[in-house]
Amino acid sequence: MTASQTNAVRLVPQTGARTPLAGRIALPGSKSITNRVLLIAALAAGRSHISGALKSDDTKYMARALNQLGVTVTDTGATDFLVESTGTLQPSADPLFLGNAGTAVRFLTAAAANIAGITVLTGDEHMQKRPIAPLVEALNAAGVDATAPTGCPPVTVSSHGGFSNRSIEVDASLSSQYVSALLMAGTKGDTPFRLSVKDGDIGALGYIDITLACMRAFGADVTQTGPLSWDIANTPYQARDYWVEPDASAATYIWGINALLGANIDIGIKPEAMMQPDAKAYDVISQFPNLPEVIDGSQMQDAIPTIAVLAAFGVKPVRFVGIANLRVKECDRINAVATELNRIQPGLAEEIGDDLLITPDATLIGRTVEADIHTYHDHRIAMAFGMAALVVDGLRILDPGCTAKTYPAYWRDLQSVGVDMRFE
Repeated sequence: MTASQTNAVRLVPQTGARTPLAGRIALPGSKSITNRVLLIAALAAGRSHISGALKSDDTKYMARALNQLGVTVTDTGATDFLVESTGTLQPSADPLFLGNAGTAVRFLTAAAANIAGITVLTGDEHMQKRPIAPLVEALNAAGVDATAPTGCPPVTVSSHGGFSNRSIEVDASLSSQYVSALLMAGTKGDTPFRLSVKDGDIGALGYIDITLACMRAFGADVTQTGPLSWDIANTPYQARDYWVEPDASAATYIWGINALLGANIDIGIKPEAMMQPDAKAYDVISQFPNLPEVIDGSQMQDAIPTIAVLAAFGVKPVRFVGIANLRVKECDRINAVATELNRIQPGLAEEIGDDLLITPDATLIGRTVEADIHTYHDHRIAMAFGMAALVVDGLRILDPGCTAKTYPAYWRDLQSVGVDMRFE
């Protein structure tokens, strides 16, 4: 029986006299990088081989959508894609269904501006609650007819094949993905494209650096003209072979388990070798149980559920700030983390505006608490609370299969290093 076939999973706590967990795990490739290079390769004429890629729900939605748009994306191995393209996306007669893949919806919404025709993008019930209005407004400013009546998907993009206004601003206060989407789509046109961020306000800036690095790897000519403004030359992408580094967000769970249990699980790459923003979480996690009293999560947002669950077993209160954007992820992650920690023990977590305060109780380690942990169909909530289930007996992680969004092998990988678990 596998996680996708079950309603819950119980992990056997790794406390007491048990042998510490040890071994090596090969992490999946970065979701952030995989979906960027899939799109950029689709916008490049020729054949691009992508290795080390993540194969998960999110990247499968992206690959399937690109196939609908006239690109040939082929699975050529467990971590490989072959992308063959003319460099021009074609209209799709059917809507692009993208599940709850935020990167895919946002990146393809902007890319659809380069399609001569009408493109409809939609997703599941969770995606239809995730905001996209700022990106739609930016596309309108670029001369593209884009609409999203609810401010969330579905989105309809009607275009003549590019941005007619080649200098625009975007409101990136909710998500840096709006900026990345416009940057990647901006190379096609008769003149260079200039993009600026309104009010100097942006979410996780490090993800913009990833976008720029991926663009340049495929031949884009991008100049940063200010702290939050860029000029993109109207030069086409070039087909390339590209290796995707392991996913830093996935690494946080393993780093957390090592810190919480004194385990020795090797992931085969050092955090300083990763370009993803969540790699910075290692410096915080490695301080457990004496985590900083205030943690700014603005530049490592996907790592916050991991660190917050870890903080519940530390030695002093921790306040997480700069995390308002977590309310518009796959679920309201601030509320989800607080609710589920308080299900383990009331008072562990408190929402203070958009901050999250964790008041730890290290005596929970080794105790039994019968509780069902709801995961809100959010992979990061499931994986973060999997750490808690390794030190508190009695926790049932509901909907364990939701980890397929970015880390399909998460539970199997934990078993491979000695974690006992039972699927129910």
